[in-house]
Amino acid sequence: MNNIYEPKFVKQLFNQMSGSYERMNYITSFGFSIRWRKQFLNKLGKSNEKLSVIDLLSGLGENWTYLKQNFPNSNFSALDFSEEMIAHSKNKANKVFRNQLNLLCENILQSNLESDFFDVVSCAYGLKTFNSQQLEILAKEVSRILKPNGKFSFVEVSKPRNKILYSVYKFYLGKMIPVLGKLFLGNPNDYKMLWVYTENFENCNRVKEIFEKHHLKVNIESYFYGCATGIHGEKMK
Repeated sequence: MNNIYEPKFVKQLFNQMSGSYERMNYITSFGFSIRWRKQFLNKLGKSNEKLSVIDLLSGLGENWTYLKQNFPNSNFSALDFSEEMIAHSKNKANKVFRNQLNLLCENILQSNLESDFFDVVSCAYGLKTFNSQQLEILAKEVSRILKPNGKFSFVEVSKPRNKILYSVYKFYLGKMIPVLGKLFLGNPNDYKMLWVYTENFENCNRVKEIFEKHHLKVNIESYFYGCATGIHGEKMK
């Protein structure tokens, strides 16, 4: 199963899902993905100052409207290594940022982002596609690109703590979503992988431990009985 974390595999997977990912992400979370998105982004606070904000693993740009609302005068960047996700997100970029978004097609684990440059880092639903070694690199990169006292917030779909809820969630994500994927998209295997990643990921507890090793102050959050978890905090001086 280690090959499912290879960047080439992950990129191909999300390229294939790019045309339907936003809609299916809403369905797979029972509609909670939007609420969780707002909640995790609110952990970053709000500011009218001219900050440097970056959205990592930006996908189809689902975070952008909320980031623009919370940081209306800031400079924005977004990064994703899926060419198709980038292509599909350009219309939203033009609508939200009026061509003022620095949209980067790069791998965050091997990026050319400047050190000590960003005031704010956000990332939604991308942590599960990293293994432990890759999470170490990610934490190091987040610490590197953030300014001292810069803030970060991440959220990820997770395994619920409640056994009954977990059973329902497992059946829904593991069985029903692939069927819906086949009915509406013609390919059940791509969306079946979302549960494989989620089950392997479990929750953000391990992520918190890894990030704390890289000069980051980290808090952990649980959303709707653990159906999603997140981390947020800041880079220490």
